[in-house]
Amino acid sequence: MKHVRVTLTANGREDEIHPMYDVMANAPFVEYATAMQWNLSDRGFGILHYVEGDVDAFRAATEAVDVVVDYEVEPVGDDAFYAYVRDEATAGLRAMLDPLENGGVVVVPPIEYRGDGTIELSAFGPSDEIQVLFEETPAPMNVTVEAVGSLGSMRPLAASRLSPRQRDAVEAASALGYYAVPREASVEDVAAALDCAPSTAAEHLRKAEAALVRSLRRDG
Repeated sequence: MKHVRVTLTANGREDEIHPMYDVMANAPFVEYATAMQWNLSDRGFGILHYVEGDVDAFRAATEAVDVVVDYEVEPVGDDAFYAYVRDEATAGLRAMLDPLENGGVVVVPPIEYRGDGTIELSAFGPSDEIQVLFEETPAPMNVTVEAVGSLGSMRPLAASRLSPRQRDAVEAASALGYYAVPREASVEDVAAALDCAPSTAAEHLRKAEAALVRSLRRDG
């Protein structure tokens, strides 16, 4: 058995896979997003996202996608919302997801949409099936393996709900003593470690803390 962390890209051709994939990966109003749960069947495709960005722009873009059958958006904070989308499964989407529906490889949510248009995901299963799965990834998708390990190397669920920059902020704050009692570091110290403005560091920490609190409330 093997756990792999991979990056996928369609090299700007995400619309050929599915127009909603293009929205999530490339729209300027989506600052960060994860695919949390999904279901592919003969009747279509249903997916639940967590998104940080402009909710009104997201609604407008979703309305404009012809293959979307239904959707619902639920705000969960400033510039953050859950988005359920049900749509027709395009041929490109089925080519990408069908192998996962018929084997022993499990994709471990969430799938993260990065700011550069790539997506990152974890998968676990028999080594030979993982190898075949990624070798047969259909065009225009490309796969880059970022890390290989055991089941125990997977990121804890709560931490997986943070964006990469939010995780960097929390890790830097923890290392510096920002969360110590009494506090041993300031937001300015965290900002210096991240090489960003104090207001940006404070925003990363605020969103990370809010996400972790929501995680505890839902998982506890």
